[in-house]
Amino acid sequence: MSSYPPLKRIALISRNTKETKIQLSLALDGGPLDLLEHNPEFDGLSQSLIPAQDADTHASQITATQHIWIWTGVGFLDHMLHALAKHAGWSLRLRSKGDLLIDDHHTTEDTFLALGSAFTEALGPRTGIARFGYAYAPLDEALSRAVLDISSRPFFVGEFGFTEPMIGTLNSQMIHHGLASWAQTANVTLHVDVLRGTNDHHRAESAFKALAVACKIAARKVEGKEGEVGSTKGVL
Repeated sequence: MSSYPPLKRIALISRNTKETKIQLSLALDGGPLDLLEHNPEFDGLSQSLIPAQDADTHASQITATQHIWIWTGVGFLDHMLHALAKHAGWSLRLRSKGDLLIDDHHTTEDTFLALGSAFTEALGPRTGIARFGYAYAPLDEALSRAVLDISSRPFFVGEFGFTEPMIGTLNSQMIHHGLASWAQTANVTLHVDVLRGTNDHHRAESAFKALAVACKIAARKVEGKEGEVGSTKGVL
């Protein structure tokens, strides 16, 4: 049972398949998040696979305004999700148990599908929001642009220009596929372009930071527009 007030833009998601088990909570406006509820799917796992939720990990950051704790088993994916949550102003708790003995495909895809579903649920009725958001974000020599429309028309275009097949333990192809999966369940139109950069880590991270800022802008509530639909069709 949720302990959060009804007007908070918060979603709790569990996604279970034969390939992955994912549990997450998302608060679009930040703030404290309770620990994820007990889920028997995660029982019996050693701490080396998924640590306790109060453990300080490579993708955890608890502050007065944000609670972020992420563990997917793929370190670079955790790093990108941490950057996305941090710069979007979200609080995010997420844990995933995937079939990494095969590869990182199902874990990455299903994590982004679950996160997109959480975005849709937390956002609620698509009224009174800015709807559109865009941002540029640099990381040293890399520069990326993200343009987002909370349109209820899922579509993704991404140009990343990675030169290596892997970034850490994440297949670089999965960044495109992961964001396409997120756009599908978030029900948004999203364009992400890495404009320049020589380091694949920097290219990817600048892209996620640009997306984060675009999300924050597009999802913000517009004072005086409460209940209004930002569309000539009258519906989103």
